[in-house]
Amino acid sequence: MKTLPGKELAAAIRAQTQAEAAAGRQPRLAVVVATADEASLWYVRSIAKAAAGVGIACDLVDLGPGATPDQIGETLARLSADANVHAVMLQTPLPEGASAQELAGAIDPRKDVDGANPLSLGRLAAGLPAFPPATAAAVMALLDHYEVELEGRRTVVVGRSTVVGKPLAHLLLDRNATVTVCHSRTRDLASVTSTAEVLVAAAGRAGLVGAAHVAPGAVVIDVGTNPTEDGGLTGDVASDEVAGVAGALTPVPGGVGPVTTALLLRHTARAANLP
Repeated sequence: MKTLPGKELAAAIRAQTQAEAAAGRQPRLAVVVATADEASLWYVRSIAKAAAGVGIACDLVDLGPGATPDQIGETLARLSADANVHAVMLQTPLPEGASAQELAGAIDPRKDVDGANPLSLGRLAAGLPAFPPATAAAVMALLDHYEVELEGRRTVVVGRSTVVGKPLAHLLLDRNATVTVCHSRTRDLASVTSTAEVLVAAAGRAGLVGAAHVAPGAVVIDVGTNPTEDGGLTGDVASDEVAGVAGALTPVPGGVGPVTTALLLRHTARAANLP
């Protein structure tokens, strides 16, 4: 089985982003945080560090876990109206009672570099210009990097979130793949996924996809980032089981994740140079 790491691709995207950032106005990304979740805080700090490495300014706007939905929405609207801020991102999880989907509507679509605003998702579904969610875009970038043919191929996406599953289905359809979306209510999941030539696991359930779910020789993209008891990460794919069946598999960590962060920064650089 071939392994499909994302580090080389992520490095190439960062180099391109650094050149774009240096050629125009300095991009500025604002990340709004309203949580005490350490994993989430670690992630936004890693974004800030990566941003600095490519010449992008990154402001972490920490509202604290006690922030109200109104406070979060007002902050997003204020940043969207600030001409010195070119990109706005809302980090999850959010305090109880706060809906990420509803609050993301306060982000200007031109600054919505993680494709969270329903308007961005609608434009994506209609085939109009919009920033796609970075994780969904990362899956497509990896498939292209490894020259995985999509046109006409049977492709199954496990997961229907607005962060990965739904937008990814539209991106795949735009490339003429034949797409099936599965979810928690899908009956006999393995009978569907085992027909896929390209299988994307994005359900957020550790080890959900085993050998019985994979067709011989299939390309498997594992989007899962599930925390383990020892502080590590594991994917949605039981990699040890699938290794003897799949033709190719992305690792966790080191697969989709690095490309996602790199694309988020590339979106930021491009948002800064929109006319």
